[in-house]
Formats: sequence, structure tokens, C-alpha cells
Amino acid sequence: MTPAVPLPHSLLTLSAEVGDLMDHTPESAYAHLRDTRPAWFSSPPGEGAIGIMRWPMTEGQVLHRDEERVVLEDPVVLPDGQQARRLRLIAARPEPPVAVLPLLDGQVVLVDRFRHAARTWQWEILKGAGAEGVPDAQNAVDQVHDQLGASAREVIGLGHAHPDPSVLAEAVMLYAARIDAVGELAHGVGIRQVRTVAFAEAEQMALTGRITDAVTITVLFRARQAGLGEENPAVRRGHRGATG
Repeated sequence: MTPAVPLPHSLLTLSAEVGDLMDHTPESAYAHLRDTRPAWFSSPPGEGAIGIMRWPMTEGQVLHRDEERVVLEDPVVLPDGQQARRLRLIAARPEPPVAVLPLLDGQVVLVDRFRHAARTWQWEILKGAGAEGVPDAQNAVDQVHDQLGASAREVIGLGHAHPDPSVLAEAVMLYAARIDAVGELAHGVGIRQVRTVAFAEAEQMALTGRITDAVTITVLFRARQAGLGEENPAVRRGHRGATG
């Protein structure tokens, strides 16, 4: 059996249970994840899915792992039979991230937040990671408090969405939250200012490209369909979530 090759320290962010192993051996970090997290490597039934090849044909790589993200390079077989490599970003935590549309007196509260990957300021709703052992709706309440310094008197579930399923594995849980005031902003996460606009103006910002964040655009659409964009919105039965 081929011995494991030490992973270069520039890439070594794996947990101790995985070990210092290069990702092309049976004992690799990739193989460890494949064996312990089978749901990450499953395929839906039926033809046409992109399959993931297994050892000893070939093996993938864990390119990076920390408390927030796991970056995988998967060896895949495309529907036409060609072999390729595909990158995936997977949340290391089981709790999904949440996105929250704050509503103040029927108007939309947007934050101006710097996003490192795009290297731009973005007008968007609140987004954050889920906390361990906390229900999704309560995570939404906590994001409102932590980022806006506000209390959510009601949260409304709007389903979920995949921001970019070509590379991001996890879905984001979507919510709207009614608040009574905006408090102290969380400047430490890159928020520099807040803006309250009419629902129709927020939609116009998305239409004209002043809002380009895909999750924000999706939540505005879902909220409009749920009746939250009306002057006196009537929340449909079954859309309510937990409150703080």
C-alpha cells in the first residue's frame, strides 16, 4: 500500500482527527470525509447526474478546512463520460446560514456591507452563519440583534435558496423579520451604514443593479410573493416562524 504523503503546511488546516495526509491515498483526508460524511458524496437516483469517482480509480483532495469552510476538489464523471475535477465549498457546521430581511414599519432595512471576495461594498439584507444547536428561526432573530442591534418581534419563514450551487453546497434559510427600531450596527463585520427604503424602492435597486447580491434579490422576490411588500401586509398562515 502506498504510504501517505505529508500535506504541505501551507494547506494544513485540517482537524487532528484527519491527520497530516495528502489526499490521493486511501488514508487521505478526502477519503476520511467520504467515509464519515457520506451525504456529501451521494448522488440522486436516475441518469444524468455528475458522479464522483472513488479510490482506487482516483481520489479527490481537501484543499482547505477550517471552522467555517471545507474546500474539496472532487474527481467527477460528467454525463457524457468525460472525467474532470470540480471544486466545492461546504459549510463545516451542520447548521445552515440564514438571511434575514428586516422590515421597519413596512419598509426594508438594508445594510451597506463590504464583501471581501468581491472587494466591493454591497447593499444587502442581513446574512450570517447558523449557531450550533440553535433553531434556524432563532438564528435569524440573533442575526437581527447582533448586526442591527434590534429586536425581532416576529420572524417569517420564506423557505431556502442555493446562492451558487455550481460551487457552494449549502442552502441559505430565508426569513423576514419585523423590528421596531435600528440600534447599534455591527461595524466589526464590515457594515458601515444602514438605509431604510420603501419595499418598491428596494426592488428598483435590485432591478437597476444597485443591489447585486443574489440572496437579497431572492428574498425580496419571496417576500413580495408572501404579501410582505404590501402597505398592510397580511402574513399567510404557515409562514410564521419562532420569535425571540
